[in-house]
Amino acid sequence: MTDFLRLADLAVRTQGGAVVSANDESFAAKENLVLPGPAQARPDFGHRGKEYDGWETRRRREPGSDWAVVRLGMPGVVRGVVVDTAFFLGNYPLQASLEGASVEGHPPASALADTEWVPLLPLSPLEGGTANAFPVEAGPRVTHVRLSIHPDGGVARLRVHGEVVPDPRLLDAGPLDLAALENGGVVTGVSNDFYGSPHQLIGRGVARSMGEGWENARRRDDGNDWVEVALACEGEVTLAELDTSYFLGNAPGAASLTGTTAGGAEVGLLPRTPLQPDTRHRFLLPGGPGVTRVRMDVFPDGGMARLRLWGRPTGAGRAALHRRWEETALGSRRSG
Repeated sequence: MTDFLRLADLAVRTQGGAVVSANDESFAAKENLVLPGPAQARPDFGHRGKEYDGWETRRRREPGSDWAVVRLGMPGVVRGVVVDTAFFLGNYPLQASLEGASVEGHPPASALADTEWVPLLPLSPLEGGTANAFPVEAGPRVTHVRLSIHPDGGVARLRVHGEVVPDPRLLDAGPLDLAALENGGVVTGVSNDFYGSPHQLIGRGVARSMGEGWENARRRDDGNDWVEVALACEGEVTLAELDTSYFLGNAPGAASLTGTTAGGAEVGLLPRTPLQPDTRHRFLLPGGPGVTRVRMDVFPDGGMARLRLWGRPTGAGRAALHRRWEETALGSRRSG
C-alpha cells in the first residue's frame, strides 16, 4: 500500500514546491505544508492561539470546505499522497481530497481557478496525529495539486509522491550552468545589495530561506535594480532560471536578461517578463551569439534566490577554460 513512499516527493520545498494560495490560514501558515522534515511540536501560544507547525484554518461556521493549492517543484505523475496531521488532535479535518492540474508557464495563483482540475484522491477519512497515507492510481502529468479538507482544521505536512516527468524541451537546451560560482561565474557589478549578497545568486544548491538570496533595498525612485555576472566562459545561453523562492511580498514584478559579447556588443536574451513570487521560473532562450557577461535587471526592485544560465561554451570559450586549467596547474610556468 505504501510502496509509493519510496518515490520522490514532488511537492517538497527543497525541490521547488510552494503553496501558492489558500482560502484561509487563520491559525497557521499555508507554507508549512511543504517544508522538509517532519513537523515539530510547538508549545507556545501566539496572538492567534496555539502555534502549530502546519497549516490550520479557522472553525467553519457555514457549509463548505477549506483548500490550499500547491505548485509542484517537479511536475510528474502522482502515485501516492500523505496527509500528515501530526500534533493536530482536537482540530484535525475529518476528511480530505486531492485534485491535480497541468498548467504551462508560470501563471499567477488567480489564474488557476479557471484551469481544469482532475481528481487524484477521492474524499477520504483522516485520523488525528497520523501520517495518513493514500495510494493514487497513475494519471496524467500534473504541475499543481489542490488539497481540500472537510470541513476545516489543521494539516502538518502534505507529501505528493510520484514519478518526475521533465519537459524535454528544457533538457535539450544545454547542460552547463555558465553562471554558476562553482563553474567560474563571478558577480562583477550590482546596483544594491542592502539585504543579501548577490554572490548567493550563483551559489550551489537551492536557497533554504530568503536570507540565502540577493535582496536590495526598497527603491523610491523611477529606476530599477540590477546585477551583472561574468560567465565561466564565452557561451551560448539557451535556458535561464530566475528563482524567486521564499520571496513572497518582495519579489520583483518583472525581469530581463541582456548579454554582452567579447567584442562589447549587447544581445537581448530575455525581454522584460513578468515574474511570480516564490516561483522557480524557467525560460527557453532563442539561439544567438556567444556572450561573456549577462546582466539581470529587476523591475523595479526585489529579491531573487538563484540565477542559473544554462548553455554551451563556444569554441573560444572551451579553449579558454582549458587554457586557464593548464595555466593554473601546480608546477606550471606563467610569464609576466
